Amino acid sequence: MSSAIAVIDFETTGMTPAQGARATEVGIVLLERGRVVDRFQSLMNAGAWVSPFITELTGITNAMVRQAPPAAEVMREAARFVGQAPMVAHNASFDSKFWQAELALAGLSAPQPLSQLFACTVLLSRRIYPEAPGHSLGKLARHLQLPDTGRAHRALADAEMAAALLTRIQQDLSRRYGLDQPGHALLAQLQRCSRSRLDGWLRQYAAQAMEVRQISLPYS
Repeated sequence: MSSAIAVIDFETTGMTPAQGARATEVGIVLLERGRVVDRFQSLMNAGAWVSPFITELTGITNAMVRQAPPAAEVMREAARFVGQAPMVAHNASFDSKFWQAELALAGLSAPQPLSQLFACTVLLSRRIYPEAPGHSLGKLARHLQLPDTGRAHRALADAEMAAALLTRIQQDLSRRYGLDQPGHALLAQLQRCSRSRLDGWLRQYAAQAMEVRQISLPYS
């Protein structure tokens, strides 16, 4: 079974599809055991107006969007790219809504089961790095000295940064608790665990994982 994780970021015209906001750009980074193995990026034309505020924030103009491929076409390609990989985003409550809304507007359903939760690097970082000065991508990148990935508020650069943060989270969990590469299922559990219970829960999880490994070792 593949261990790939798809880290996604949208740039949009507003805060939520429920208020009519549409995506203007999507970036996706495919990770395999902490290594970037593929990337997908595209501007997308959903026929929506880009406000001057959004243009100043992202650099994405109405002219750029008008020349972009139709949103439905981009979403079909994005869905094929993600396939069955579980997903991660920084502030996943935002990106997951646009993922599902844009797929639905394109006449598609999510390629992975809807029961598959997005893991969220904001929630994870709040639990694992409580000492950080903030939990935006920029503040976490400076705090953890992550590599620069390009202009903030462009989809691929932010997806790359979120992927670097996810990899660092996995590395730190492995180092602190002696875990093998923590997978998406474990991360989705951790983001629902309170900060006060996190350390004890992880130590118990690591001890149980060690017992399973010892039981499965062949006799010499």
